[in-house]
Amino acid sequence: MFFGFKDLVDILLVALLLFEAFRILRTSGAVNLFWGILAYIGLWFLVSFVLRLELTGAVFNFIGSAGAVALVVIFQEEIRGMFSRIGSRMSNAQIVRFRQEEQKGWLTEAQIHQLILACEHMSDTKVGALIVIAGEQELEEYEQTGETVNADISARMIENIFFKNTPLHDGALIVRNGRLQSAACILPVSKNQHIPKHYGLRHRAALGLAEKSDALCIVVSEETGKISIAEDSKIATVKLAALTEKLQHKN
Repeated sequence: MFFGFKDLVDILLVALLLFEAFRILRTSGAVNLFWGILAYIGLWFLVSFVLRLELTGAVFNFIGSAGAVALVVIFQEEIRGMFSRIGSRMSNAQIVRFRQEEQKGWLTEAQIHQLILACEHMSDTKVGALIVIAGEQELEEYEQTGETVNADISARMIENIFFKNTPLHDGALIVRNGRLQSAACILPVSKNQHIPKHYGLRHRAALGLAEKSDALCIVVSEETGKISIAEDSKIATVKLAALTEKLQHKN
């Protein structure tokens, strides 16, 4: 049998689908389910195409069809997040291509300076904070869980919001279109089991949103004062200089 270019593309597409399925299930804390599905596919292939057991193969086909529907229902949020990220990246590519001048500068230098100043002060005083900077993807469903602020970006305003025992300190502050839109917002908590133990609930909430959107999330730890960034389904602790560079690079 001749192995052609079409066969190579077919194998690569299947490998890509399996990798994406593994990534979704890993971030959902259900990686063992992936290996179970992989074992089922291998057994189904053996029964249907190698041993050619028609009755057993028909049973496997029925279970596979019902199982596929069940998986879509169980992991609908993760699947929706995956397609949202794909759509967001495509939208970003079109914007870069057709609207470069209009999109240049998501935050002004003055706004970035105010954000950095607030993070520096909160880090020094160990005031916990979670700041979300929206990308192209809408975050309206999360903004509606908090209180509308609709204020200019200023270090004093941000520090007042996250000051201990104030009504709005517990939750996320969402920044969109160069303004502080909503505070005390509730974010989805990541189910990723590989998050380091020293990360708290704020970090898990930041990563949870980073897994579902193209937003950039900044976390200031209340225990250590360290600053972390969550983006593209990843989270890492960074220095203040790296945060500044990251925000400026977005421009």
